[in-house]
Amino acid sequence: RGGVLALMRAILRAQNQSDRHVWGFDSFKGLPEPDLERYPQDAQMDRDANYLPHIGVTKEDVERNIRKYGLLDEGITLVEGWFKDTLPNANVEKIALLRLDGDMYESTMDSLEYLEPKVSQGGFIIIDDYNSWEPCKAAVHDYREKKGIDASINPIDWTGIWWQK
Repeated sequence: RGGVLALMRAILRAQNQSDRHVWGFDSFKGLPEPDLERYPQDAQMDRDANYLPHIGVTKEDVERNIRKYGLLDEGITLVEGWFKDTLPNANVEKIALLRLDGDMYESTMDSLEYLEPKVSQGGFIIIDDYNSWEPCKAAVHDYREKKGIDASINPIDWTGIWWQK
């Protein structure tokens, strides 16, 4: 709903960090249909019709929520579309804090493959759904193994984790 984006923008503004930018990538439609040929791990996703309507939020709603706090300005950019379509061409050069909320194996893997290499040494990676969705956890482990990442995984709460690059 834009709360984390607003918080990130507010922290940067409070610290007078005008040289940093907040990016928000989202489909603004909920989850994509699983591509089970390429990502069979997503067959494990709970496609419960009662769950899906609650995760989709429109771009306009997110903008409205951020605007409520006077934080929708040139320091924040929202990019609409599926990660597989928007991330390969994203004009993001360096990342200090990468927070992912992709739920699915495909979305999490796409996000890690396109964005984690841009995280600066000493930067942080946060995975929101690590303990909520097995496909998300599997993508994190597969990516870390493939890239030889051995930084310790630290819990945030019952679902989220983080590690430092």
